[in-house]
Amino acid sequence: MRVQLKASHFLAGLSGVGSILLWCILIIFNPYTDVMNWSPALNTFIMLFLPGCLALIAMVYSYRMLLLIAFGWSILPSLYMAGTPGIFAWFGVTSIGYLFAYLLMKPSRPA
Repeated sequence: MRVQLKASHFLAGLSGVGSILLWCILIIFNPYTDVMNWSPALNTFIMLFLPGCLALIAMVYSYRMLLLIAFGWSILPSLYMAGTPGIFAWFGVTSIGYLFAYLLMKPSRPA
């Protein structure tokens, strides 16, 4: 069985991995905080990391609706992070990537 790499799958995977890597940088290597506080880490995990995982699951199983859920789930914190200076503004790009991957992915036909 041959697997085709489609633009929607590539974009969903790139956005999901990008969001996960940005979250790791935000929590582990954040230059703006000197003490590890678990409350913001948990909040950003739920609002930024988990939608990235959801996008990766949507990419693997070609499940279009999960990309829309990931976009809706992450758009508000991503827009907040997009308004900050620095590397964390890329969270807005990853969230928009979920939406574009959703729009590019063709709906599955009922059997």
